[in-house]
Amino acid sequence: MLSLWLWIGGQVIHVSASHQHFHPHSIKIPGDITLGGLFPIHARGPHGINCGELKKEKGIHRMEAMLYALDQINSDPYLLPNITLGARILDTCSRDTYALEQSLTFVQALIQKDTSDIRCSNGEPPIIRKPERVVGVIGASASSVSIMVANILRLFEIPQVSYASTAPELSDNNRYDFFSRVVPPDSYQAQAMLDIVKALGWNYVSTLASEGNYGESGVEAFMQISREAGGVCIAQSVKIPREPTPGEFDKIIRRLMETSNARGVIIFANEDDIKRVLEAARRANLTDHFRFVGSDSWGAKSSPIAELEDVAEGAVTILPKRASIDGFDQYFMSRSLENNRRNIWFNEFWEDDFRCKLTRPGVKLDPDKKKCTGEERIGQDSSYEQEGKVQFVIDAVYAVAHALHSMHLNLCPSQAGVCSHMDPVEGRSLLDFIRAVNFNGSAGTSVLFNENGDAPGRYDIFQFQMTNHSHPGYRVIGQWTNNLRLNLEDMQWSGGDKSVPDSVCSFPCEPGERKKMVKGVPCCWHCELCDGYQYQLDEFTCETCPSDMRPAPNRTTCRPTPIIKLEWNSPWALVPTSIAMLGILATSSVVITFIRFNDTPIVKASGRELSYVLLTGIFLIYLITFLMIAEPGVVVCAFRRLLLGLGMAITYSAMLTKTNRIYRIFEQGKRSVTPPKFISPSSQLVITFILISVQVLGVFVWFAVIPPHTIIDYEELRPPNPDLARGILKCDMSDLSIICCLSYSIVLMVTCTVYAVKSRGVPETFNEAKPIGFTMYTTCIVWLAFVPIFFGTAQSTEKMFIQTMTLTVSMSLSASVSLGMLYMPKVYVIIFQPEQNVQKRKKSFKISVDNGFGGVYGQQKADWMVDVVQQYFHDNADLQQCEVEDFIAELMDQEFDTVVDDGSLPQVSFSLLQLFSQWKQGALQQLQHTINTLTQKKSQRSKVTAPPKESDEESDEDETQVMECDSSTPSVSRTHPPPPPPQDEEDGWTVVRKKK
Repeated sequence: MLSLWLWIGGQVIHVSASHQHFHPHSIKIPGDITLGGLFPIHARGPHGINCGELKKEKGIHRMEAMLYALDQINSDPYLLPNITLGARILDTCSRDTYALEQSLTFVQALIQKDTSDIRCSNGEPPIIRKPERVVGVIGASASSVSIMVANILRLFEIPQVSYASTAPELSDNNRYDFFSRVVPPDSYQAQAMLDIVKALGWNYVSTLASEGNYGESGVEAFMQISREAGGVCIAQSVKIPREPTPGEFDKIIRRLMETSNARGVIIFANEDDIKRVLEAARRANLTDHFRFVGSDSWGAKSSPIAELEDVAEGAVTILPKRASIDGFDQYFMSRSLENNRRNIWFNEFWEDDFRCKLTRPGVKLDPDKKKCTGEERIGQDSSYEQEGKVQFVIDAVYAVAHALHSMHLNLCPSQAGVCSHMDPVEGRSLLDFIRAVNFNGSAGTSVLFNENGDAPGRYDIFQFQMTNHSHPGYRVIGQWTNNLRLNLEDMQWSGGDKSVPDSVCSFPCEPGERKKMVKGVPCCWHCELCDGYQYQLDEFTCETCPSDMRPAPNRTTCRPTPIIKLEWNSPWALVPTSIAMLGILATSSVVITFIRFNDTPIVKASGRELSYVLLTGIFLIYLITFLMIAEPGVVVCAFRRLLLGLGMAITYSAMLTKTNRIYRIFEQGKRSVTPPKFISPSSQLVITFILISVQVLGVFVWFAVIPPHTIIDYEELRPPNPDLARGILKCDMSDLSIICCLSYSIVLMVTCTVYAVKSRGVPETFNEAKPIGFTMYTTCIVWLAFVPIFFGTAQSTEKMFIQTMTLTVSMSLSASVSLGMLYMPKVYVIIFQPEQNVQKRKKSFKISVDNGFGGVYGQQKADWMVDVVQQYFHDNADLQQCEVEDFIAELMDQEFDTVVDDGSLPQVSFSLLQLFSQWKQGALQQLQHTINTLTQKKSQRSKVTAPPKESDEESDEDETQVMECDSSTPSVSRTHPPPPPPQDEEDGWTVVRKKK
């Protein structure tokens, strides 16, 4: 701080010495109170030179606006009465360091100068005229200049009011506490520009800034606000050097083209840089590519776009809301060389504006230059347009004047002119009065400051349009006052196009697509389609629809999955139902036929009890087809579980019982004369129902564990294409449960097949063995074909239909095989060959021959019959004669296909009961006597002589042979001594002794 003060003191002494008598770069207006003024009268000079060419609008217009405002205030009897405002106006030459040097003039009066070491030639101390005291400064224009000057003025507590500096950092009231401005800061401007970018639908833009506080601070404010607000990304942030090298702007254009999608360019640059950027874009043949959004430094100026209108077409610019001050126009256009001598730069302006040359004493006039007459008139002999910041210069001067007026009223309430309390004017007190002003400015809008000394944000938004090439111009398309009002319909782009050009890194994703962000570039993304069963949850996320739903066609939401079931009119249902209906008709026909001919030999020979059971099972197998196709419900599902395996269990239980009986009878006859147990019809029924009960019990356990209910299966028909997805209404029966339900029937079927294979060598008299065998072989083939079809369609979209049809058709075929091989031949004989379904009287010789009693197996069959009869009496102690008759008749009928109708059954049954009764009573002597009597009758029987030879038919009818049959007396068990085997013939029966 000490070094700064020493430097300032040295500079002040130097400035005082050099400007003691004449200030070639300042204007002095005398007054009671003096205001300072900083204006860019000249542009920045080339290297080594402070000032360059004259700036007519930004320099002369603005400076004259201050002089105009002073004249207006001094002539106003109500504002600062009896107080005249003076001015000391300096040229900053658009350079911050030079402006700092010039602004030291404002603090000279506040520094005590030490002149003890300075003596005049006569030895006297020098007399130094104390300069006027500057109470406030109007300016500067550029933010960089204002920042530099503000750092000095705050040390001496001199308030500063700028008319054009908009850098956001000047809002820092801690560093620039004596700085105020009548224009809004660039933070407001940046917000307005961001709102414009968003309104145009852009999200990917580049920024371009001139080096310095204005450009860099503006871009930084824009980037900061865009980061905080989100939705807009910066593709490139390019800075234009303060002193660009040749080709620098071409490099800038090439760099901007590295992100060519960012067609929007936010530009905070001075007029010269704007012009050179447009020129470089034209050289790169990118006239119609970039769309510029310019700050207030571009505003509505024509100079940056002169002869570059085609490149600038469509540019959107922003400018603090302003109005043209008519009084200033009259004032300025009335200025001449004669009435404006106070402006030391006016002669230079005159020459530049009228493109002529003034004569000067001692200076020879260039013959090629036009001589100024002094009679030229501004606006008549030259073009004139009021510069955009004139209004703000006037408002800045009036702001200080109103603050001084309020101070005077407060400090000197009853005194005219400057009172002692205002001599000198205290800077901090004046600052407080400046921050408190609120008046209508030159444009009719209110002038006021916030706590940071900033004016409210009010902007006009322009677009440079070329309605025709001869009359291009700026058009107001909106306003911004804390919020944007933009008329998009008034906007126009190249060639009169009304559609807004794009400036996006990535175009919006289509509905049903999510954004996959590019790393490090938040506004760039790739669009990925939500595939499969996903839908677009938000712009970044695809979410899978719930299992009972599928994505809508545009994949922005989910919709319910259609629910289907197997319909009766479906081909998948028509085929099995047709087969099942035919099977039911055939089964019903067989049952009706058997009932109608219930007492005929063929029906009897088929085993009526088990046949009816088996036919019931076949009927249920056909019936399950209709349950499998019916609409699922609790009742339907319950019957599906019950009947799915029950029909097959009934069918194959009956078959297994039959084949097991045949096998046991045949095998037992090979090993022993004792007949196997449980071969009677009632025993067979009990065995069958026991086997069936296992299936029924399993189903009821299933009911208890998992009660039947319906489900909607959304997974079975959920193919890759969600449009084909369907929910299937079905019973809660999985593939595994179906197989488990059928597994018991399959075990019965396999077991039955094994017995059928083992019984394939039995004599043909066991007429049921081979048809059952063929039935089981065919059934196994059907179910072997069922397995790959049923499980091979697990991934098919029509799985349910195929599996249902496969299952029902396989079951119907199994039933049809059983029905066709076991019963259709019998029905055919009963219906179409009734002559074979009659009782035939077989003589004993014929019986013996037909049944092989005299052949290889004769003794074996006789022994077998002895064991069967014996076991029968052993198992049924209390028997009636009719029961014994029925047993023997059924035995002969079923096992040997022989009907005993010769009237011998009652006598044989009676004899067997008599012998059995004597044995039970222990009357062994009586038993032996009865046996001997039977033997004697056999020995006394007369021989049968052959009748005379007749025709074959007569021979068949009259032929009589003794039927050989095992009529051994039954015994309780092998441990009991059996009665001696009878040797005699009794009533046509030959009693054969058992071989020991």
